[in-house]
This record gives sequence, structure tokens and C-alpha cells, in this order.
Amino acid sequence: MSQKIVQKPLRIGIIGAGGIVKQRHLPALLKMQDEVRIVAVANQTTGSAQRFVQQHVPGARALDKWEQVASDDEVDAVWVGATPWLHKDATIMALNHGKHVFCQARMARDLSEAGQMWEASLRYPELVTALCPAPHGMTGGEYVKQLLADKAIGDPIHCVLNSFNDAWLDPNKPPHWRQRVDVSGLQVLTLGIYVEVLHRWLGDIVQVQADGGVAIPDRGGYEVEVPDYLNVLCQFRSGVRGALMFSGVASHGRSDELSIFGTEGTLVYDFANERVLLGKPGKPLEELPIPSEHRREWTVEKDFVNAVLDPEAPRPKPDFVEGMRYMRVVQSVALAQDSGEAQRVC
Repeated sequence: MSQKIVQKPLRIGIIGAGGIVKQRHLPALLKMQDEVRIVAVANQTTGSAQRFVQQHVPGARALDKWEQVASDDEVDAVWVGATPWLHKDATIMALNHGKHVFCQARMARDLSEAGQMWEASLRYPELVTALCPAPHGMTGGEYVKQLLADKAIGDPIHCVLNSFNDAWLDPNKPPHWRQRVDVSGLQVLTLGIYVEVLHRWLGDIVQVQADGGVAIPDRGGYEVEVPDYLNVLCQFRSGVRGALMFSGVASHGRSDELSIFGTEGTLVYDFANERVLLGKPGKPLEELPIPSEHRREWTVEKDFVNAVLDPEAPRPKPDFVEGMRYMRVVQSVALAQDSGEAQRVC
């Protein structure tokens, strides 16, 4: 089936106009004045939607309910900026009303919800659907893939990921929405983000073991169930093994970093500074400048808009299939932690 044709300007309706939309997506969308017009906004409250419209898009309508945006005849594409609890319902309703959909990451609260989103997208192949990609490693990710393909470290054997911060170390802070199961579901810290990145660089994870815990279970009377720290042992389809360590209660923890150890050296990606380092046996790690042809910039909003306006343009990535790939791992990690047993990812 051919793609649904949309004329310029693309009329976008926003569902969930919080910090991530204001800081990351809105500036890029507003720069595309000839291609894009934001026409409707629904937020957590009508008042907050009105304030967003007044401050950022005075020509748009502030609507009371997100369902009004998803079903609005004046909306061509829905931008789901809400937290994961709403991703499934907003995406499916928007697709059912003939809207293209861009959905903020992570894809959903669990694999079941993600599966329903994916199945809905299959029913409407004429509509463009996309997930917000992880910005982590975007700058040098293509270079990492090329180095691995060129056997810069020989055959990869195993990898170690550190993703530590102390954002949840203060026991007096109220629960963050990422610590609420009803909002974020099975998503834990940066697990889903880095699974997406690792899949891109090393291929699919096919088995996991997991152990973690909640260091501060009581947050102002709310009982936290989402782990404050998590350790995952994994196996990739290629045979590479990985140790992935996450924490939100690590004071002075190491900056986010991935080390890939191979038969002929080590490749390190420093996510905080977007640096690539290579070490050969008997020699220290040395930083490799990222070649311009491999350097990627953040063009997420433009990629989605172009895909909707031009049926010949490439569909944006990650799509819902890639989202399902990382959601399968997220679900399996939760099962592995609950059972204490290794889980196949399927």
C-alpha cells in the first residue's frame, strides 16, 4: 500500500509537552517553518497545555484531553511526548484515526504494550511510525560499527558497560516518574537505551541473567519497586558476552562508558564526551578522531518530517520493529531478576 500523502505544512499535534519536548524536539520543529505547523497541544492539565501554547506556539489550540489531539481532523501527525504509560493508547488511537506517529522513547511499559503498538503499525503501513532514538553514542556510533567491521580489535569476545549516577541517592527526594511502575513499567534506569545502542553495534542480545535491588524503597510513603541498581549478564547472538551495570545510587560512579574487548585489542566508547578510543596489545588506549563521513548529528525531527512529506524518503529509525527488539530484552531482564534464572530473549 502506498504512503498516505500529506501536503505542506505538516500539521502536528503534541500529546505530552514536557521537558523533553521543550528542550529537544520543539526547537528543531520550530526551525522548519515551511514544513511544519504545530496546531494542537494536550498536556497533563489544560492549564499546562495553555501555558505551553502561549509561550511557544501561540497559533496552536490547547486541548483538554489527549484523545482530542489523536482524533483531530486538523492533525496530520501526532507527536507523543508523554511518559511511557500513555504511549500505547495514544499511538494506537492516533493510527486508528489516520495519523502518522512519532513516539518518545522508551517504547512502552512492557512487551505486551509494545507488541500492541507494533501490531497497530502493521495494520497501517501507509502511515509513518517512529520512535525517538537514544542520543547516546549517536555522534560516533557509525564509526564504531565500521571499526568493528574492519576487525580493528579482531573478533569481539566480551564487553563491559558502566552507566552510573547518583540521581536517586537522596532518600528525601520524592519518587521520580522513572521509579514509578505505573508510569515507566519495566523500564529500569538506562537499560533500554543501552540495549538499543548495543543492538546497533553488536547485534541482538539473546540471553540474559539479572540481579538488582532497591536501595531506598520508601519515597515519602510511596513504595519503590523499580531497581535503583541493576547488573545484567548477557549473550549476543554472535557469541559475545556482556556485563552491563546500571545505578542511580552510585556516588562518584564512573562516567557512562562501553569497553569492547577483542582478540586483537580493545575499543572504548566514552558516552559522556562522545570519544572513541582504541588500544592494541602492549599499547595504551589512544583516542581516534571521528571521521566526518561517519559523524552523525541529531536530525531526528527532520528525518520524521521528511519521511511523512516525501514517500520516497527513508523511513526514520528506530522503527517499531527495533523498539520490539529492545523491549524483548527489557522484558527478559525483568523475568530474569524475578526468577533468579537465565532467560532466553524471544
